[in-house]
Amino acid sequence: MGKMGALAAVGVLARERGWVRMLGMENETLAHRLGTTAHVSPLLMKARRLGVTVPAGLWTLAVQRGCRHYTQGNEPAGELVGVEAFTNEELALALLTIAGSYDPHSIRCGAAMLGAPGNDVGAVVRLTKWERSEAVVRYVAECAARFEPEIAFWAELLARIPVVAEPKVGVMPHPTRFVAMNGYERGIGKKITYEWQRPAA
Repeated sequence: MGKMGALAAVGVLARERGWVRMLGMENETLAHRLGTTAHVSPLLMKARRLGVTVPAGLWTLAVQRGCRHYTQGNEPAGELVGVEAFTNEELALALLTIAGSYDPHSIRCGAAMLGAPGNDVGAVVRLTKWERSEAVVRYVAECAARFEPEIAFWAELLARIPVVAEPKVGVMPHPTRFVAMNGYERGIGKKITYEWQRPAA
């Protein structure tokens, strides 16, 4: 095959891969996008055993637990599974695990659940190591600490998550995708303020 023929073949293959991705036939993991190897996720296995689909059921559960800013408008009223069976920390890491399909929506939902009131730092650290997702959790925690440095949870989490290589540029959502931006502050007037998205009470 000549040079032009080889280039044409590459072009055909690229188009085919594009169609495969468009049709949802390629299940690319976050691990793959980060340039590492995916593992069998204990949390995703647990979610499926509980009858929660991945990732759509995890999104639904996040909305049911208070992440109403990510609602699709069709979530059932009753929780798919109670917090006793699948904790908020587990839900956060199930959404953020590198073993899951690459989807920025999952990452944003996971970031919100990571900041859920009452989350235990120790549990998050343990699950993060379990899911081999230190790079993802550390990225989210660093973004959160930048927007709300007064929240001790983020500083404690960063102190216990090992420093690892930063995720490849463009893989993780931009920090501003984790917050709500307001252009007016009472008593001051026009001023851009940022609020970390987390489950509402």
